[in-house]
Amino acid sequence: MSDNSSLVGGQSLQPINDQVIIVQILVMIFLSINLLLIMTFFKKECFYKTTRYILFAVTLLSDSFLLFISNIMLILNYFQFTMPVWLCIIISAGVILYFVVTPVTLTAMTLERYVAICMPLRHGELCSQSSTVYCILIIHGLSAVPFIVVLSIFFASASLSFYTQYRVCVSEIFILYRWQDDIRAGVYQFYFVLMCITIVFCYVKIMKVAKAASGEDKKSTWKGLRTVILHAFQLLLCLIQLWCPFIEAAVLQINLLLFINVRYINYITFILASRCLSPLVYGLRDETFFHALKSYALCGLYNQQSSNVS
Repeated sequence: MSDNSSLVGGQSLQPINDQVIIVQILVMIFLSINLLLIMTFFKKECFYKTTRYILFAVTLLSDSFLLFISNIMLILNYFQFTMPVWLCIIISAGVILYFVVTPVTLTAMTLERYVAICMPLRHGELCSQSSTVYCILIIHGLSAVPFIVVLSIFFASASLSFYTQYRVCVSEIFILYRWQDDIRAGVYQFYFVLMCITIVFCYVKIMKVAKAASGEDKKSTWKGLRTVILHAFQLLLCLIQLWCPFIEAAVLQINLLLFINVRYINYITFILASRCLSPLVYGLRDETFFHALKSYALCGLYNQQSSNVS
């Protein structure tokens, strides 16, 4: 009788360990939560006509795509499954793009709160449904810059024969020389600084308005300020991911087993958890979205109970 390992593409598959099983369970849970939030978004017309909800849906779709693709890459990497480099480039391109889309979208959501609180008379004009469509295009355009930079320097350095080689698909496949990694790091750090400056600017401006406001305006402004703080926390979790490769590279020089454990912890904490729990918290904080989520999750039971009480 054969053993538990099998052969695929001439390579021996190692047994699935507990870490991989835990990741699969978490991915299924988080994708289910994100799917529930996305379905709730499409449940009410007011959601897909309001800028902050549309941008919220963009983060949900972006995070779900990233979770799904990165999990596939993790499984393929675990089993050391090889593929042509050109196919890996196509798969990795989406990961690189949507790796940046979420933090850029969170920055845009912070700016939307700034406009709503500090420029209320222009909020309807600047944050209309049509303006939001242009905003989404701008978000993807800005998010594509690191992707274009990484691919450009890779295409300029790689030989034509390299694309037909079979390799394990990892994001580091684009890094052929150390200077390419330095350029990639420089682009990410520029985005890090730019988004941090935007968050701080919005926080300071909203804080000034909050101190000057009174009554209901003061309550609304402080609520907006707490939302900006939540965006800052979400953004911090996303931006920490930009530092993970540097930490992992340093750990790799010390010990391979420690490197594997650190990369696993980073994946769980800053990719899986941060890209699901934070959007869930944001959805629960918004009263309108929370009631719609509660109603949808309970399959209409909540609405029936409310009508009976009234």
